[in-house]
This record gives sequence, C-alpha cells and structure tokens, in this order.
Amino acid sequence: MRHVISVHDFTVQEIVDVLDRAVDMLPIARGEDSSDLLKGKVLACIFFEPSTRTRLSFETAMLRLGGGVIGFAGTEATSVVKGETLADTIRMVSGYADAVVLRHPREGAAKLATEFSAVPVLNAGDGAGQHPTQTLLDLFTIRAEMGRLEGLNISMVGDLRYGRTVHSLAIALAKFGNTINLVAPEGLEMPAEVTTYLKSMGRLGTICRSPEEVISSTDILYATRIQKERFPDLVEYERVAGMYRVDPDLLSRGPDNLIVMHPLPRVNEITPEVDKMPQAKYFEQAFNGVPVRMALLSMLMGGE
Repeated sequence: MRHVISVHDFTVQEIVDVLDRAVDMLPIARGEDSSDLLKGKVLACIFFEPSTRTRLSFETAMLRLGGGVIGFAGTEATSVVKGETLADTIRMVSGYADAVVLRHPREGAAKLATEFSAVPVLNAGDGAGQHPTQTLLDLFTIRAEMGRLEGLNISMVGDLRYGRTVHSLAIALAKFGNTINLVAPEGLEMPAEVTTYLKSMGRLGTICRSPEEVISSTDILYATRIQKERFPDLVEYERVAGMYRVDPDLLSRGPDNLIVMHPLPRVNEITPEVDKMPQAKYFEQAFNGVPVRMALLSMLMGGE
C-alpha cells in the first residue's frame, strides 16, 4: 500500500514514471481507446470541500479505466453532520473501496487519514497544505508544452500563502533544477518552510510584489486565485482582491515561448482576452488531470 499525501512522497524518477505512464493513457483519456485495467476496483472520492476539476477528473480517470466510483461532494447528506469523526469516516469508507481520494479543509487531514485507512489515501487538497496530484498534472503540462522539466524560470503570482497548489509545485520544480520566482502581496507570501526548501536547493529566484519585475525572463507564469475562503478577515481579502491581473499587455513583455498556467478556478486574475492567446495553457492543464490521475490510480491499484 502506498499513500499520496505530499510531493515529498515522490522521488524525481517516480514522478517521471507517473508522467510517462500518463502519456500512454492519453488515448484512453480522450475516449479514443477503451480500457478495463481497473475493472472490479472501486474508488471512493470523499470531498469535504467544493471541487470541480479534481473530483470530476478523478472520477473520469476511474471510469475510463473500467472501475467504479463512490463518495460524496459536501457533507450535508452524510453522517458528518451527526458528528461522525474523520477517523470513523475513513475506517468505514476504506472498507468499501480500493483507494480513497480525500479533500478536507484542515491541513494535515490527509496524513491523519492514513492512520485509519485500510487502503491507499490520495490527498486531493488539505486546507492550505499540499495538493500533490495537482502538482503531477502541472508537471505533465510543463513537460508537454516546454519539452523539458529542467532549467526553466517559473514565476508564481498571487496568493502563495493559502494557495496549496503552489506549495507542492514549487518543491517539485526545485527537485528538477528550475528557478522559482515568488510574486505575492504583503501578507500572502510563500510559507517559510517552502522558501527555506527552495533556498536549500539553490532554486529560489526573485521575491517581489509585481509580475512586471520578472516577466521578461519568465518561461512559465503560474497564476493563482486569491483564496477568499481561507481568509479569517474579509477586510484583508478585500485589500488584496484583484491586485494582480494577467492580461495581453503583461504577456507582451515576456519571452515568445512563455506559457500561462492556472490551477483554476479563476476569478479575475486572468482576463478573458488571454484565453485566445497561444500562451494560455490552463484549460489543457485542466484536461491533463485525467491521464495523470489515470496513471497514478493504475499504479496504486495494481493495473499493469
């Protein structure tokens, strides 16, 4: 049994192995081919927080491989509203399924779940913690679009404090030898443990407040939404909401081969005009969650 809780759970070679298998999964993910690789297997998707892409791509991945899916999206119709603990929920659900995908508002919840689960647990986001499967699909997208995973200059822009996707991705990109620039408003800087790791790897680039300061040397602009739901004070959210906007003018100052990524959903940090530009890769990025999660599920659940 192998749990997927943090990007630290993977070596560089293991990440490459997942991405290579995801390439093989592309025809099945697109519906051009079919598979019964996980026929008879059941995936439990239990989401204590809202989700569109992560939940649906996990479910699609399992169905494309011939397996079944159970679970819930929101706790209103579950025993959680009666006071059932996470530990008991996990004990129960892991008896029904061959793997559990968990999203939870509390950081550390996925790690806790591994103590009570009889099957592999995959972290689909734990509060402001990590989102390792998002990192894998991000890396898949980068490799597909840039042709490599090494020697790139990545600028992460937006809410780096609460945006869990950038926590995992920054660590993974450092492992591959890339330079990471951090662009965030005051108070929403990358957590110290991540910046300390980047420094220890010699991969920390520029730390600044404005994307204009780094755009000219940026290969990948990774924008993130200001995470309104994580703010304890709405006044603080209003102070920074809409501070950054990726628009055609900003992108015109970057290299010709620059790409724009975003874990979605977006609010107003990328203007609609960017959608039609060749730099925009965030919808391809969202689709890539299907083959990558197909690869990961097949490797965790015994499909060859």
